[in-house]
Amino acid sequence: MKRMLFTLLAALQLFGGAAAPETLRDDAIDIKAPSAVLMEKQSGEVIYEKNAHERMAPASVTKVMTMLLIVEAIENGDISLDDTVIASERAASFGGSCVFLEEGEKMSVHEMLKCISVVSANDCAVAMAEHLCGSEQSFVERMNARAEELGMKNTHFTNCTGLFDDREHYTSAYDIALMSRELIRHDLIKDYTTIWMDSIRNGEFGLSNTNKLVYYYEGCTGLKTGFTSLAMYCLSATAMRDGVEYIAVIMHAESVDSRNNDAKALLNYAFANYTLCPLRQESALPPVSVELGKGDCVQPEYTGPEAALISKQGSGNIEYTLQLPDSVAAPVKKGDSLGSMSVLINGQEAFSVPLVASHDVQRMGLSDIFLSLVGSLLGRN
Repeated sequence: MKRMLFTLLAALQLFGGAAAPETLRDDAIDIKAPSAVLMEKQSGEVIYEKNAHERMAPASVTKVMTMLLIVEAIENGDISLDDTVIASERAASFGGSCVFLEEGEKMSVHEMLKCISVVSANDCAVAMAEHLCGSEQSFVERMNARAEELGMKNTHFTNCTGLFDDREHYTSAYDIALMSRELIRHDLIKDYTTIWMDSIRNGEFGLSNTNKLVYYYEGCTGLKTGFTSLAMYCLSATAMRDGVEYIAVIMHAESVDSRNNDAKALLNYAFANYTLCPLRQESALPPVSVELGKGDCVQPEYTGPEAALISKQGSGNIEYTLQLPDSVAAPVKKGDSLGSMSVLINGQEAFSVPLVASHDVQRMGLSDIFLSLVGSLLGRN
């Protein structure tokens, strides 16, 4: 079968690179903390890592998972932001970072999530855990199950707050990046993590974000701070500029300033040196004819990530080249390979994107073929 070659030149100017950049060594950027990771959200590419898989106490950065489960429950329709949560005696007993809930006090899910996101309220985290699962322990089981689903291989939670110095409660910088990436895929959470100052109880109780980067770092979208005597100063910081979002995780820094400076250094490096290359062309993919199929054609679709991280070194046009057949023989199954799209940067192939069938096309039976022939003959008369 003949193959059609579609070449489309991208009008936009992007910075080129041959492929995804290699992960930097831990001495490539001066990071004081003993463990850190820098990840791009859309591609999941790790730009920098330092002891990224070492198991460490995360303190209140634990609540990234707590918030993720809450947001997923909201978006799945299991709960709503307007639902009322009643604080139990146990939830009201939690200290540390808190909003001093009283037993029996009622707050909406919206207010609870705001308190967890902005001031890291332990009492609200426990109240929400109980509201969702009946008990904190049942909620923690769900946290660990979700961690496993996300591929967090060096994580085990024993509580939903990170308040306690429990050596069986641990994660890693890389695993925090994974759950942070999943959380910021939900735009809803940024309505809360970007709040600088707010209040609850009709303005009687003020809230000020524990993450000071929200106030002074351009494009900061969150995400979560933490501190205990065991974990020291931890942070998952996220920021977006020009549609590209990065995650900087800092573990066990010596001070708030050191933690924030490390996060800023990583984010600054990312914004200065990398960008995204789209792995989708703007125009629609052309359909492929199906021979002896019950449908005339099958629509190709992309697989894999929508963009790839590339270096900003050099510049040039991005070129998309499709390799697709004129036709394929039935039957066709959803997911069958149809061809590929090459992404060329500065005239050289940087990425190849597989193209697959978006739906099934069954093969004609003898009766179908007969009817098709009859129809064709009648159509000629």
